[in-house]
Amino acid sequence: MIDVMGGAARDDEGCGVEERRRIGAYGVLRDDHRRVLLVRGSADADFPGVWQLPGGGVDHAEHPETAVVREFAEETGLTAQVTGLRGAVADVTRYPELGVALHTDRIIFDVTAAEGTLRDEPDGTTDLARWCTPDEARHLPLLPFTADVLGLPVDPLPEHTARPDRAPFGPLPADRRQRFAAYGLVTDPAGRVLLTMIADGYPGAGKWHLPGGGTDHGEQPAAGLLRELVEEAGQLGRVVDLLAVDNLHNPAALGPEGRPLDWHGVRVIYRVRVDVPTEAVVTELAGGSTARAAWFAPEQVGGLPMTDVAALATGWRGR
Repeated sequence: MIDVMGGAARDDEGCGVEERRRIGAYGVLRDDHRRVLLVRGSADADFPGVWQLPGGGVDHAEHPETAVVREFAEETGLTAQVTGLRGAVADVTRYPELGVALHTDRIIFDVTAAEGTLRDEPDGTTDLARWCTPDEARHLPLLPFTADVLGLPVDPLPEHTARPDRAPFGPLPADRRQRFAAYGLVTDPAGRVLLTMIADGYPGAGKWHLPGGGTDHGEQPAAGLLRELVEEAGQLGRVVDLLAVDNLHNPAALGPEGRPLDWHGVRVIYRVRVDVPTEAVVTELAGGSTARAAWFAPEQVGGLPMTDVAALATGWRGR
């Protein structure tokens, strides 16, 4: 976990902190001189005067790729085109005066600029957009996730960098949810694929799914996936690379809550290797959402009833 304020995501008393979540999408754009495009937080930003990659919050029901294109246009005047998926990280910002610890899952894309003329954002949360060489960026105050992506030293921001008069966090909507999750295309040395079956009472019940699930507050996506792999199947794995980001919007999802929810799920999919596979066993820590876990030979996968994200990852979509 990167804590942008340089401390644990709790108050000094260890209690009374409300945990909030949000999802952001950001882009790495370089020019022919290998300079990177950065934007500076305005007086209305969470961190005024601090530089970061262009991007921002993913709206409800919005695909992260759409979000980064929209944010690029707003902050830089450029029309961006996504060319690849670079990474997924998480950090926590503490607002002691508000009693809130804000966890942000950040999805970082590689982008190119299709058209447009570079300009600063008018009346927004950024006030400057500039090309920077690696040496220039090194001497700027950078949000830690930006420094990490650029391969620069990651230094915590000073304690009082956050905007002091940030508006209080409003109440969460009762029937709308945005959820970030990490899943894995998990294989063993024999080429078998590990899948988990969704339990009764959950959306997609009876279908085979990828191991994984929602990450905990303060947890990195890859670490959350490996935790879920142990809980859902009793396997120890290692993350090999990041494959894709998947987006699911269901305005009337019916789950354990017993009422329809406007559900927006953003899922990152990793390739995971289990070097020493064992019998797949669901543990009590899985929380009841997983009914079974099993290894399948590649030729067995195509005939299984699968969720969309499992079909996408295994390559059986549309077959």
